Amino acid sequence: MKKNSPNSLLNFELINLKKILKILEKDNFSRIKNFEKLCIKCLKAIKNKKKIIFFGNGGSASDSQHLATELVVRYKKNRKAIASVALSADNSAITAIGNDFNFKYIFSRQIEAIGNPGDIAIALTTSGNSQNLIEACKIANKKRIFTACFSGNNGGKLKKYTKCNVIIPSNITSIIQITQLLIGQVLCDFLEQNV
Repeated sequence: MKKNSPNSLLNFELINLKKILKILEKDNFSRIKNFEKLCIKCLKAIKNKKKIIFFGNGGSASDSQHLATELVVRYKKNRKAIASVALSADNSAITAIGNDFNFKYIFSRQIEAIGNPGDIAIALTTSGNSQNLIEACKIANKKRIFTACFSGNNGGKLKKYTKCNVIIPSNITSIIQITQLLIGQVLCDFLEQNV
């Protein structure tokens, strides 16, 4: 089998999947602290007619859009829409803010515009060190928006600016991203079952 053949790459990803499963096994899931707290906070916010705001860069931007869509449309069953938005979805706002102000404000400016006290702001990140996520959480905290993150890298710098850090115990980007999406979908499932 060639080093970069589809089969060798699949075997490599299966090894990563085993690492993810080990993280999520019963005895290790406690290492992903604060997840249950975040689920309860989100449910309370939705029941109080507030919204969940997701944001992230690159693959985390796509995952943010994915999770917000699961809530607005449906996850597993038809039900009333759950108020949610992904800040990475508005290309016009992102490019205007990046051009007219600075890229580090692409999310904070949007939170300033649409965020309200009692909303939940969830940053998705593999490193926890992106300045635009930090700026967004600073503004969210000022507006009394509950801040959280799904992060690898032990939370990076961002963990100082969020009230609820859901840390994926890994430094491998693909493991962090897959685990974030999985626990994000568990969050969606929990909300769908309880609203």
